[in-house]
Amino acid sequence: MKRFLPWIIGAVVIFALYSWFKGINNTAVVLNQNVEQSWGDVQTAYQRRNDLIGNLVNTVKGAAEFEKSTLTAVIEARSKATSVKIDPANITPEQLAEFNKAQSGVSSSLSRLLVTVEAYPELKANQNFLKLQDELASTENQILTARTRFNESVKPYNSHIKTFPNSLFAGVFGFKEKAYFNAVEGADRPVEVKF
Repeated sequence: MKRFLPWIIGAVVIFALYSWFKGINNTAVVLNQNVEQSWGDVQTAYQRRNDLIGNLVNTVKGAAEFEKSTLTAVIEARSKATSVKIDPANITPEQLAEFNKAQSGVSSSLSRLLVTVEAYPELKANQNFLKLQDELASTENQILTARTRFNESVKPYNSHIKTFPNSLFAGVFGFKEKAYFNAVEGADRPVEVKF
């Protein structure tokens, strides 16, 4: 029996190490899947907004002789935003900043469109336009919620792979830190209202 004791101890140590590595890896995989699902929710919310923008632009075009430069700016910003592609498995701060900048461009041009609409009373009375405007406001709330949930899913993932001793092995298993959504540049300053 004493002859087998070193083998038994070695087997127990190997099994314990295997279980520990497996736990680190499996937890990181589950947390990574949560991040990817949350990113999918963010993309779905932005896609809904882009679909609504198309309908909104068509409604505005059909209802009024509208300022073409405003409509063109909205269409171009939407096109630019939809061209930014991010792999959820490798979200870097730079990619997320580029995505955020493109989406901010859409928000900005959309705001200009809605302000310009104020000069067209017949458009403000159009039920289809009003419905789209309400849906757009609801979608903006969905985007905010999706972005918040994304950040909430990134936090436990990053915490898991950056805490010791997991940090020693996370890189070996191919897990890298994920980026958070941050406020767009200038969001910390109050909005200037001019009449």
